[in-house]
Amino acid sequence: MSIDYLKKILTARVYDVAVETPLEPARTLSARLGNAVYYKREDMQSVFSFKLRGAYNKMANLPLPQLKRGVICASAGNHAQGVALSASKLGCRAVIVMPTTTPQLKVDAVKARGGEVVLFGDSYSDAYQHALTLEKKLKLTFVHPFDDPDVIAGQGTIALEILRQHSGPIDAIFVAIGGGGLIAGVAAYVKAVRPDIKVIGVQTTDSDAMARSLKAGRRVTLTDVGLFSDGTAVKLVGEETFRLARKYVDEIILVDTDAVCAAIKDVFEDTRSILEPAGALAVAGAKEYVERARKSRSPVRNQTLVAIACGANMNFDRLRFVSERAEVGEAREALFAVTIPEERGSFRKLCSLIGARSVTEFNYRINDEREAHVFVGLQIAGRDEPQRILKDFEKHGFKTLDLTHDEMAKLHVRHLVGGKSVLAKDELLYRFEFPERPGALMRFLESMAPNWNISLFHYRNQGGDVGRVLVGLQVPRKETRELQQVLASLGLNFKDETANPVYRMFL
Repeated sequence: MSIDYLKKILTARVYDVAVETPLEPARTLSARLGNAVYYKREDMQSVFSFKLRGAYNKMANLPLPQLKRGVICASAGNHAQGVALSASKLGCRAVIVMPTTTPQLKVDAVKARGGEVVLFGDSYSDAYQHALTLEKKLKLTFVHPFDDPDVIAGQGTIALEILRQHSGPIDAIFVAIGGGGLIAGVAAYVKAVRPDIKVIGVQTTDSDAMARSLKAGRRVTLTDVGLFSDGTAVKLVGEETFRLARKYVDEIILVDTDAVCAAIKDVFEDTRSILEPAGALAVAGAKEYVERARKSRSPVRNQTLVAIACGANMNFDRLRFVSERAEVGEAREALFAVTIPEERGSFRKLCSLIGARSVTEFNYRINDEREAHVFVGLQIAGRDEPQRILKDFEKHGFKTLDLTHDEMAKLHVRHLVGGKSVLAKDELLYRFEFPERPGALMRFLESMAPNWNISLFHYRNQGGDVGRVLVGLQVPRKETRELQQVLASLGLNFKDETANPVYRMFL
């Protein structure tokens, strides 16, 4: 059955609860990128997200008997708030199933709007399956967060507003993708009215279900999804959203966690508002679009680029992690491991090479009679500078490693430098990730076999949804097979870092 999305968007019922959000010029970012960048400020909705548009449009179009029985949804938070607010406005019951990894801020916000919260599973997909079970048991109507024509049409009203607010040329609109409801609605409207405008989706490298699906020509289910951008942590995109994305979306850009953190900072510098990671994805995508063109020597200049700032439900304690990673994501900090001779004058020589650059980190401890390993963080002016610094160090006889994109160095080693031990015999090094929630660290520790000595341990609460631990284990060589079986049984993401050169130099 063919759906007339243009008509559905034009007649969508969203403004009983939603407001027309401003399209604001990003003056600082525009100057830096050499293009006119605009933020579509969906973070200024009453629930600090665009999600109430689709939720209300779906619920307002339900037959009255269905509405009276109540609704149920599964959500990482923003759709949940939209459903709870809509239910309050329409006077019906709302049961909200949320992953256990959902930030407390979003759980509290849903409860404050009268939603009945049920916490279940580690991801949206887990919560979704549980919601389907409860839907039948409680005889409620399921309000899908993205894969529903009425929800898609509600989100499409954002595109209607953008084109009305900016009647001049627009070269590209950047849209975050989780399950695909927002980009499906935006693309369906834009391509019907202004097909010359590019609609570009943005996903994180560790939650790229839509990108993989479009490449494969079919919907692809991810085994795991990254949880930093919890609002887009979806393992399987919608059937209808996938169909619309295939038809209308021009391309998808992937960005990493550091780029998202940098985008959050960019929006703050322009607006003094703090977006959540999913809310800043489109901004990160616009920046990558310009940077990619610069590298290909076909620069994008003086274009009009619109990024939908789609949510601002940020946990305050996550800001520590964001601020730490934003400098690397914005190419304003580079990290190096520099090997210098353990002799008089070499330390001074290294400092003279650093020169007037601002030092963000400098770690050193005497350990060897011949060589010293120094961990150095430097402020930089651009993405090409680390390579120039590295070459300069090596030209003067200092062996150097660029650690700017080494996850173990950024997450752990910078906080641990100074500790080689003669006692760390037969040590193996592993980096683990586990869902960050109360008691998770203790459960992890209890899973470690008691007959293996823990010779190194580093954990730091960084305000994210994932706990990160670096562990050194002293395991007799004859027991390495048993170790592999134990690690596999934990059901956690982990990586063997024993061969990492940073570990060899500093730990």
